Amino acid sequence: MWGFVVLALLGFALGPQATASAADKPSVELSKSQAGKGGSVTVKGTGWRPDTLLMMLVCGQSAPGKGVIGGTNSCANSEGRAVTTDKNGAFSKKLPVAEPPEPCPCVVHVATVTGEKSQADTVFKVAGHPVKPLPEQAKGGKLSVLTDTRLEGSSGVLTWFGAPPSRKLVFTVGNVGSAPVKDPVFQVGTSHGVFAPQWEEQQWRGTIAPGKKAQIKLPVELSAGAHGDYLVSLKFGEKVLAEQPWGVGRPWGVTLFWILLCVVVPAAVFRIGMVVVDKLRPNRRRTARTGRHRTARLSELTERLPKLRLPQGAVAADRRTRPPKDPGGTGDPTTTSPTSTSSLPWFTPDTDPGAPAAGQLSAPSDNSPTKGNT
Repeated sequence: MWGFVVLALLGFALGPQATASAADKPSVELSKSQAGKGGSVTVKGTGWRPDTLLMMLVCGQSAPGKGVIGGTNSCANSEGRAVTTDKNGAFSKKLPVAEPPEPCPCVVHVATVTGEKSQADTVFKVAGHPVKPLPEQAKGGKLSVLTDTRLEGSSGVLTWFGAPPSRKLVFTVGNVGSAPVKDPVFQVGTSHGVFAPQWEEQQWRGTIAPGKKAQIKLPVELSAGAHGDYLVSLKFGEKVLAEQPWGVGRPWGVTLFWILLCVVVPAAVFRIGMVVVDKLRPNRRRTARTGRHRTARLSELTERLPKLRLPQGAVAADRRTRPPKDPGGTGDPTTTSPTSTSSLPWFTPDTDPGAPAAGQLSAPSDNSPTKGNT
């Protein structure tokens, strides 16, 4: 009797907590269950963490409870929308309808971007999009990681210049189930900082029998120029099997390239500018050479000109008016010889006051050849 009362009291006490726990589970509701490409649907959510950034996507090859089989590669990522929950953990926003890269069945997938991982899916039909059944999953098989995961490989010279860093995720799994697992499909995700991992589906070819183990190597590649602290996650089904940190160095070759570019380009521009200025301004050597050539031609022309000759009377008058040289060396230019005439330089020989007039002729001398004998 008392045991029944105790159980009733416990059920009454735990009942509200169980109801609250169910109410706090993230959920998503749609304004309509079907829409065509180019349309939109209003997505409403409740039970999420307050002030949390979420991402809404339309994904193919998905179903509630099974998740997005191909990861975000099966979603229309370009048409996704981000939304932030309010203080009560609720949100409401329109989502454009787009055809995902994989056929339906489709869902509207809502997941957290930062912080603790939470997600919710609800069925949605994209009108006009092809529909294919989901791939069959082996039942009874269960994989578990037996050893620690590790990353193999190293960065090359190209990675130092911004090439995508790549490694191989190596791990050993064992089949702890009762059925063989054939060609298992793993999901490898890489995350940086507080962002959620971006999952990529990778299939391993082979069969793992019950109780057996196998070493698996899956390639992992980051985007070009990636650097910093990354986290590589491995997931099979809905369970994360392992996580491995990965520290990627900064591509210093890219930084060196930009530094050299900032130095070489201004130097090249300066050099080109100097060449242009040198072409535009006059050449000093050419100008001096042209001046000498012109002077030589002028001298040649001057020599070729006919020489001017003064009349004989002007030459004689110039000689008479020119002061004689000082024989005594006194240096006095005003001293003249007694034989100098009084002709001035501006008189011609015909108008010289000291010369006889033109009409007056002197008598012939006795020695004149014109005098005849009488």
